[in-house]
Amino acid sequence: MAQVPLGAALDYAAVVVFALTGALVASRQQLDLVGFIFIAALTAVGGGTLRDLLIGRDTVFWVGNPTYVLIAASAAVVVFFTAHLLESRYRALLWLDAWALAVAVPAGVAVTMRLDHGPIIVLIMGVVTGTFGGLMRDVVCNEVPLVLKQGELYLTCAFAGAASALIANAAGLDRLTALLICGAVTFILRAGSLRFGWKLPVYKARPPRQY
Repeated sequence: MAQVPLGAALDYAAVVVFALTGALVASRQQLDLVGFIFIAALTAVGGGTLRDLLIGRDTVFWVGNPTYVLIAASAAVVVFFTAHLLESRYRALLWLDAWALAVAVPAGVAVTMRLDHGPIIVLIMGVVTGTFGGLMRDVVCNEVPLVLKQGELYLTCAFAGAASALIANAAGLDRLTALLICGAVTFILRAGSLRFGWKLPVYKARPPRQY
């Protein structure tokens, strides 16, 4: 049996979970089945598509392997028929999105590392892969983007996760361990923000000085 490369395996996992979040948002918007599939696919492949375009991969990951889109569509169909069983679709969305972030950031890091890009590009692509699918989902569905929601950690989680992978790699740990650390840091920070209200200070406007 052929072994699936680590970056591709992470992309598969990210596609599944992000597709579920996209379908949940579609359910909140009361879209039809085609709308579910569109939003799920957009969410699932959005971040990875932008990553691949920016780093100049020969073929965008889902164009080279359309199975990713089929997986996203299948997830959408499942949610279309089962979303009503959830007690709180928004709470399920938040936690699924946290898991998706914790998988997609390492996916972006893994692909960029494999192509031998420098630390700054690895860091940026980890954040891009983890956040832009959800950002596209929320903007298209006219919801407040989770990535920019005040009082919650989101971008910070992606940044810290990608940075932890770089630090672990520089410390001599193998790539798999570095990616596991990346996912763990990302999820712990996001879960802490959701569960315990962890957040960074926000800018507060002050009246102009009078001279």
